[in-house]
Amino acid sequence: MSMGLRDLAVQVSRIAADAGKHALNDQLMPKDLTVLSTAQRDYSNGLKVDDRLSQFIYNRLTYIDPFKGRWEDRTDEWAPGDRYWCVGGIDGVINYSRNMAEWTVTISLFEFNEFGSAQPILGVIHAPALNLTYLAARGQGSIRMRQTPIGEKREKIMPSTVSHLEGSVVSFGMSYIPQEAQHALNVVGSIAGKPADIKRIGPVSLDVCKVADGTYDAYFEPHLHERDVPAISAAAVVLWEAQGQLSTWNGDLVHWRSENDLVATNGQIIDELRPYLLDTHCPEPYHNNSNGDQQS
Repeated sequence: MSMGLRDLAVQVSRIAADAGKHALNDQLMPKDLTVLSTAQRDYSNGLKVDDRLSQFIYNRLTYIDPFKGRWEDRTDEWAPGDRYWCVGGIDGVINYSRNMAEWTVTISLFEFNEFGSAQPILGVIHAPALNLTYLAARGQGSIRMRQTPIGEKREKIMPSTVSHLEGSVVSFGMSYIPQEAQHALNVVGSIAGKPADIKRIGPVSLDVCKVADGTYDAYFEPHLHERDVPAISAAAVVLWEAQGQLSTWNGDLVHWRSENDLVATNGQIIDELRPYLLDTHCPEPYHNNSNGDQQS
């Protein structure tokens, strides 16, 4: 008999914690930033810990249950109930390479439904430098675990109850690609003065989880790419299970095989926030390919 999703999530969180220790040790070692592609701002090129980390995690996951393999290796053949592990490298590589604390290790599990749409049903986000872990599984709620001087503290989380953009706290993310970054900043400029504060810390997995636990009231980012799927899918489960909302800017379901303009909210302020997202000029033509799996 296979284990339940709740127990599976706990086991996955232990793997993320072990992987995080290795990555944190690497972060604390002096590094030569010239080997990273800082001119192109692609810090992931040359960050060797990234590939080692994802391979370490996946190898450990296969001891629990390999399911159908990796999400990125799936084929066009599927059956209802087929499950795939989705493991990324470090989410927040710029923060990581610059010795900031806000970076995470993320793991999610996708499952195909009877309509051929694959959805994340389990998510773990571990921030080693913050001693912080979020985990969630379908139908089980969302948990935040923190290491304190007196031991581990586990808390069930829920979004804020702030009901207006005025007085809210909104976070945003942006790409290292200039036109995509400008799109995000154009939105920030348009809502300036409406929220009580606008945060830019990252990475996406942590920002979405901070909407889930009420730290932020909303988070938005344009042009999230396929490489962001491991981080977004893991955080999506945490947000959904905490009763928060996740969608594209125009309200569509999230596509797991294409680019997304993403917005996460407490469900209370989306109607006030969405016009600012939709009315903001994108610096160059941007086409969102709508083919692919959608959020249920």
